[in-house]
Amino acid sequence: MYDPMTEDNAMSFELSARDGASATSEADKAPLLPIHEGPADAASPASSLNVGSSAATNNDTKSRAMQLLFGAGGIYASFLYYGSLQEDVFLYESEDGTKFTHAWYLQVLESLANVIFGTIALIVMGASSNSKNSVGLWWGGTPNLPKKPFVSSGFSQVCSKAFTSLALANGLSFPVATLAKSGKMAPVMLGSLILGGATYGLRDYLQVLAIIGGTAILSMSKKKASTSESTPLGVVFILLALVMDGVTGGVQKRLLADMKRVQVTPQPYDLMTYTNLFMMLFALLISFVLGEFTQGIAYCASNPKVFSLIWKFSMCSAIGQSFIFYTVARFDPLVCSTVTTTRKILSVLYSILFKGHSIAGQGWLGLLLAIGGIASEVVHKAMGAGKKKLKSKTSI
Repeated sequence: MYDPMTEDNAMSFELSARDGASATSEADKAPLLPIHEGPADAASPASSLNVGSSAATNNDTKSRAMQLLFGAGGIYASFLYYGSLQEDVFLYESEDGTKFTHAWYLQVLESLANVIFGTIALIVMGASSNSKNSVGLWWGGTPNLPKKPFVSSGFSQVCSKAFTSLALANGLSFPVATLAKSGKMAPVMLGSLILGGATYGLRDYLQVLAIIGGTAILSMSKKKASTSESTPLGVVFILLALVMDGVTGGVQKRLLADMKRVQVTPQPYDLMTYTNLFMMLFALLISFVLGEFTQGIAYCASNPKVFSLIWKFSMCSAIGQSFIFYTVARFDPLVCSTVTTTRKILSVLYSILFKGHSIAGQGWLGLLLAIGGIASEVVHKAMGAGKKKLKSKTSI
C-alpha cells in the first residue's frame, strides 16, 4: 500500500483504493454511459448480430473513454488544486508578519473533512445497497470490520502528513518536498532489505538515486534572489516524513493481512473513513498537547483567508481520493498510478512557474533527473503489465 501526496501523501489514496477495488462488483464496473441497442432484424440474425456487436463495441469504447476522462480529469483537477492550496497555506503571511505553522491543527481539519465525506459516501452506498436487498450495514459500512488495525495505520499516516507540513512550514520549498516524497520507496526498500530479506534489481537502485540525487541538486541550487530557501529543520522533517512512509507500508500490509485473516473485505470508503478517523484523533491529541489547537483556531480567526484555504485544501483531498477510487474500480491500477504520478510532476512544474520560485540552471538539471526517476517507475510498470498480458494470451 502506497501513499499518494495524495495523495498526496496524503493518506494512502492509491493503494487503499487499489485494495478496495479487488472487491468491486461487476455492477460497479458498468460503463458510465448506457449502451442502447436497437432491435435485431429477424430476417438476417447473423448480420444483425455482427452489426449489433460492432455498435455495442464502439459504444463501449466511447463509454470507457468518457470514464477515463472523468476519473483522470477529477484526479488532476482535485490534486493540482490541492497542492497549490497547500503551498498557499504555508506561504501566507499575516499583517504582523507571522505565518501559519500549526501542522497538527491542519491535520485535524483535513482528516475531519475526509471523515465527513467518507461517512456520507457510506450512507449513500448503504441506502443503495438496502434498496437492492444486499447484505451490509444500514449505513453502508462493512459488517464485522475490525477497527484495531486502523489505529497504527492512522498514526503512521498522520505523522507522515504532519511532518511534510512541518517541512513546508520550516522553509522547505513545495517542489523540493514533493520530489522528496516521491522518493519514499527508499525507506521502504531499506526496511524490506533489513527486515524482509527482499532483493532489488539495479533499475530500482538507480531510480531511487535519480529521485534523491535530483531532489538534492534542486534543493541546493536555488538562486540567491529566491524567496524560499531549504532550511536544515525543513530537511529533517521531510526525512522524518519519509521514515513514516516506510513504517506506513509495513503497517498497511499488516492491516490487510488482519482483514484477510478474519475474512473481511473492507470497502474503499471504509478505509478512507476509519483511517482518517484515527488520524484525526491522534492529530487532535498531539495538537492539544503542543498547544497548537487553540493557537491554530486563534490564527485562523485572525486570518480567515487561511481558514478558507485550509477547508478548500481539505475538501480537495477527500474529493480527489474519491476520484482515485472511481478510476481504480474501472481501470487497471497502472492507469491510476500513471495519472497520480504525472500529477505530481505537473504540481512541481506549476509551483516553479507560478509560485515565484527562482531556479538556477543546475536546479533544472536536478529537476529533470528527479522527474526521470519518477517517470521510469511508470514505464517499468507499464512494460511489466504488458508482459503479463502477453504471457496470459500466449498461455491460452
